[in-house]
Amino acid sequence: MARLSDLIEIFIKELLKDANNRGIEIQRNELANYFNCAPSQINYVLTTRFTVDKGYLIESRRGGGGHIKIFQINVDKNQYIRMLLEEIGDQISKMKGASIIDVLKEKKMITERESVLMKAAISDRSMNIPMNIKDEVRANLLKSMIISICNYNGRE
Repeated sequence: MARLSDLIEIFIKELLKDANNRGIEIQRNELANYFNCAPSQINYVLTTRFTVDKGYLIESRRGGGGHIKIFQINVDKNQYIRMLLEEIGDQISKMKGASIIDVLKEKKMITERESVLMKAAISDRSMNIPMNIKDEVRANLLKSMIISICNYNGRE
């Protein structure tokens, strides 16, 4: 049996698919009632599974049961790479880095082989450096690999 978070994610992705990925508006409380869970469970799914690095944008409005708009990012390759580089920032965890690599593979911007190599490069085993700088070095490595592989020069 799938976990509740998985079911909520699948449900939202189906709504997006039915809307031709143009975006959907949901009410947090209604969705929580539908799944018989706390609104915080909906928040958890949104903040962990519908992030920029996974190809989604979320707009949230306070009040009225918590209206939320979810959009799948449909921008050109250069804009998307720019957004990813900004999302990576100065530091990134191994888990979040792997998530970004998975999205790049899903979007067919990198191959399976490149995905495996990139994940190996950002793994803790590959970096024999002090723990306090691993996330910083990992961010720099990941950004460099993305720029190189995706042939992005940062200019229009």
